[in-house]
Amino acid sequence: YKPVNEEGSSVVFVNRSVTLENIKCYGFDMDYTLAAYKSPDYEDLGFELLRDRLVSIGYPHELLRYNYDPTFPTRGLVFDTMYGNLLKVDSNGNILLCSHGFTFLKRDKIHDYYPNNFIQRGNTDRFYILNTLFNLSETYLYGCLVELFTRCSRYVNCQKGFKHGDLFMSFRSMFQDVRDAMDFVHDTGILKESTLKNLDKYVIRDPNLPVLLTRIKEVAKVFLATNSDYNYTEAIMKYLLETPPGAKVSLGKQWRAFFDLVVVDTRKPLFFAEGTVLRQVDTNTGKLRIGTYTGDLQHGTVYSGGSSDIVCDLLDVKGKDILYVGDHIFGDILKSKKRQGWKTFLVVPELAKELQVWTEKTRKYKHGQLPLHDLSDPNTDLSYTIHRHHMVVTYRMDLSYGQMGSLLRSGSRQTLFASQLMRYADLYSSTCINLLHYPFSYLFRAQSVLVSFSSDMPVIITGTCIYSFIKYLAEMTMKKHGFPPLMLSRCPMSPRWIITPLTSPHRSSPLWIMSRR
Repeated sequence: YKPVNEEGSSVVFVNRSVTLENIKCYGFDMDYTLAAYKSPDYEDLGFELLRDRLVSIGYPHELLRYNYDPTFPTRGLVFDTMYGNLLKVDSNGNILLCSHGFTFLKRDKIHDYYPNNFIQRGNTDRFYILNTLFNLSETYLYGCLVELFTRCSRYVNCQKGFKHGDLFMSFRSMFQDVRDAMDFVHDTGILKESTLKNLDKYVIRDPNLPVLLTRIKEVAKVFLATNSDYNYTEAIMKYLLETPPGAKVSLGKQWRAFFDLVVVDTRKPLFFAEGTVLRQVDTNTGKLRIGTYTGDLQHGTVYSGGSSDIVCDLLDVKGKDILYVGDHIFGDILKSKKRQGWKTFLVVPELAKELQVWTEKTRKYKHGQLPLHDLSDPNTDLSYTIHRHHMVVTYRMDLSYGQMGSLLRSGSRQTLFASQLMRYADLYSSTCINLLHYPFSYLFRAQSVLVSFSSDMPVIITGTCIYSFIKYLAEMTMKKHGFPPLMLSRCPMSPRWIITPLTSPHRSSPLWIMSRR
């Protein structure tokens, strides 16, 4: 096994402990997981198809002047369909960054739109989260459209859109047009056709991928579950697994032999709920066979549709025995975790750049020296100087990742994407190939979360708690700090436990409140 560079992109990061020795089945998505697309070429292709589609349905030809700029968009942004703004927010909806077109708004202008510097993320009719890698070209297109209409003298800028004569172009209708164009590009297959015409340009062919799948299959079952249709899946997987880089002929092993089960047209996230009808695919024609398949697993057979429950039945495994690897934090990770209890591995290709920038820039700003001329003046406000210097360094650090900053942070605050990653992904890395750096008996151990105790202020501890554990923890802590005996009781009408010293003069004021799920 290759040594793992702790500062490089070969690391698999851990949110919750996972023992690979206990994993009996590995599941993989295809797009952006096994099939990694070359950035920014692939996003550029998607942007051109979306842009051209909008022009074909009547948008101004000036839109054709815009070309994809990979330094602007990042995943996890939120588009406000009322005001046309792109927002970078944290897990609570607090606004970290806001742009109108390509103009980044200052704090007072943001306050005009959002008086509390806050959005209600639950209002999905208004706020649309651009979470997937396929959304990157869409994100940039929103910026182009707002910028185009804002600068075009033919249109009058309004708070909720643009006016041209008797016509009003709202940001809501603009958003719907882009979403329809996105559906057109995917449903008609023009994106896939363009990709297949130039696989070398758009798809990364890693010689370690066949090695990874072969080694996994020696110790566990392996399945592929993709939303793509059979013909596209066949072409991509042949390219990745049957013909290694530099070779002009196939190795002779069919790509389906790397998997115990192949399911296409899964329609995730529906796949993790009630699913759809499971049907067999005729691998000679790519057409579906009539009727619902109800038999046992047939190796070498490709299936269409189905559900996660059917996959467990066919492979004879339980949810806790499965490690599912995907790139879609909602369609792959969240739903498989919440509805099925699968172990999850999120592929985050941006991590390679994030780690590179972090390593290079932290080395540059490591010591964070203050300019000497700022300290020579005895009248200098040292606290203000340090704060200003910190703000400048943070700003420069954020810009090193791109115009929208880091995928995971804005200054010292975590983004919405980062909070979702930590909540739903057990493991995450820049590529699934990094599993090769670890033996398949490896224990990915999450770091212990320590809680600081103080005798004069409450501490909230979240987690799964049971009575005996709470009492033991409380007794040991009280004994260690020389506190008097305690009383353990349950809050009425609330899932909380109250720990109170029996001799405390303030028995109504708990020292700690422990929340129980």
